[in-house]
Amino acid sequence: MSIQTSKPPQHPILPVVLVGAGPGDPELMTLKGLKAIRAADCIVYDRLVSPELLGKAKPGCELVYVGKETHNHTLPQEEINALLAERAGRGLQVVRLKGGDPFVFGRGGEELNFLRARGIPCAVVPGVTSAVAGPAAAGIPVTHRGVASGFHVFTAHDRNDALADIDFAALVKAGGTCVFLMGLSLVGEIAARFASAGAAPVTPVAVISRATLPEQREVRGTLADIAARVGEAGLVSPAVIVVGGVVEACP
Repeated sequence: MSIQTSKPPQHPILPVVLVGAGPGDPELMTLKGLKAIRAADCIVYDRLVSPELLGKAKPGCELVYVGKETHNHTLPQEEINALLAERAGRGLQVVRLKGGDPFVFGRGGEELNFLRARGIPCAVVPGVTSAVAGPAAAGIPVTHRGVASGFHVFTAHDRNDALADIDFAALVKAGGTCVFLMGLSLVGEIAARFASAGAAPVTPVAVISRATLPEQREVRGTLADIAARVGEAGLVSPAVIVVGGVVEACP
């Protein structure tokens, strides 16, 4: 009896592909994402995307920067959506390249819905999110047996750049690890809100700046002193804030 094997079907790349570029280090980009970049006619990319990844694009590929910073958005989200649809409508292969994972605070779901509502097929290539990779790069596991059996991930800012509406009392009661993205300027307020919700002042906290990149820096402390430590160190964005016992799990 002979056994025959066959190659899996090769699906064509759809007109628009939402691709996660990973946490910063270009070597943490997925192979599938890199394949999409190399095939693209147009790459619409965010602020934290590595220039090295853009350098993998084929000659003649259009590169469109649509990065967002606090109080400074290159294009409103509605215009980014329209841009993707317009380029796809021209018959171009479009890659929407986002830092981290497209569906972790990247508005990827909004773009996916917009395109599909207009009959434009769209695929998603997941990326390594900084919510996990940032702590890992600093030697901090977001879960650890006997310390934390789960973790919560939040964007620190709301639409008005104030601290997001987070139930800190519920977090203190639930336990586990808490990870905050895009919250460096709010680290003091986050620590104060945990303390006022009943968390012990000695609860460990770590802040990792520019995680996975050569210029990565980190500061560790407690809810009581982390704001002062971060201020003294002069950390810069982007940064990941980790609250919980896992900060001390792997000394």
